[in-house]
Amino acid sequence: MPPYPETPPQWAPTARRRVGPFTTHVGYRRPDGATARWSSRDHRKRSSRISRPDRSGSTWWAPRRASWWIGVLFTAGSVCFVIAPFPGFVELVGSEADGAVFFAGSIGFTAAAALQFLETVNADPGPRSRRRHLRLFAIEPHRIDWWSSGVQLVGTLLFNVSTWSALETSLSTTQVHRRVWAPDAFGSVCFLVASYLAYLEVCGAPACRPHRSLPRWIAAVNLLGSVAFGVSAISSYVLLATGNELDMTVTNVTTAAGAFCFLVGAVMLLPEGAAPSEQPAPPSPAPDDVASAAAA
Repeated sequence: MPPYPETPPQWAPTARRRVGPFTTHVGYRRPDGATARWSSRDHRKRSSRISRPDRSGSTWWAPRRASWWIGVLFTAGSVCFVIAPFPGFVELVGSEADGAVFFAGSIGFTAAAALQFLETVNADPGPRSRRRHLRLFAIEPHRIDWWSSGVQLVGTLLFNVSTWSALETSLSTTQVHRRVWAPDAFGSVCFLVASYLAYLEVCGAPACRPHRSLPRWIAAVNLLGSVAFGVSAISSYVLLATGNELDMTVTNVTTAAGAFCFLVGAVMLLPEGAAPSEQPAPPSPAPDDVASAAAA
C-alpha cells in the first residue's frame, strides 16, 4: 500500500505530525529551498477530484464543487433535526408529518456523508500529484479521513433505519427498542467516533484550541453536536423505560441542540471549501486531460 501522502520527487519531509498510525500534517523542503505544508483536511477539501476550487471562487453558490453540496445537504438535514423535536411543531403538523421531517433530515445527512466519502477517496495522492480517474470506492485504512468519513456514512444509514421505523405507529415496545432506539443509538456512536476522528485530523493531537482556524471550529462544533446526539440517545432509552415527560424534554432539547451544532458546522463548510488552499497546487493537467474534462 503506497504511503499517504506521497512525497513529491526531490522534496524532503522536515516534520510530520501523527495521531497513532495516521499522518495528519507534513512539512516539506522543496528543491528550491522553499518550505511547503500539507494537512490532511485541507488536502481533502481542496485537492479532491470532485472538490477542487472552481474559477468562480464563490462561497455561497458553487454547485460544481462536491464540498459545496456536502455543506448544503448537511445544512438541510440539520434544519430538519432542529425543527422536528419542538413540541409546537408536532402539534402543528401531527406526529406522522413530524416523523417524515426526521426521515427527510436523515436522507440529507446520508447524501452529504456519501459525497464526503467520495470526496475522501478521490483526494489526490500527494501535494504535487493529481488523481485523474473518479473512484466510487477505495479501501485506505491508513488514512484517518477515510475512517472518519466511512464511519459517519454508516451512522447516517443507521439514522435512516431508525427514522423510517419510527414512522410506524403500531410498533410494540420491544420492536421500538430493536428497530428505532438501537439503530439510533449505534448511529449516535458512529457520529461521535467520526467527529472525534475528524477533530484529531485537524488538531494532529488528542485536543487543541480552535483559535482562528475555520477547520478547527468546524471539527469542534461537530464533536459537540455528536455528544448532544449521544445524550439524546441515552435519554430516549430512559424514556422508553419510564415514560417520564422530563426524559422526553431532555431527548428533544439535546436532539435539537446537537442538530443546531451540526447546522453551524455545515454552514461553515461553505467558506472553508471556497478559501484558498495553504498547500502547494498540483501540476496543471496535460492538454489532452483538459480536452477530456471539457468533453465530460
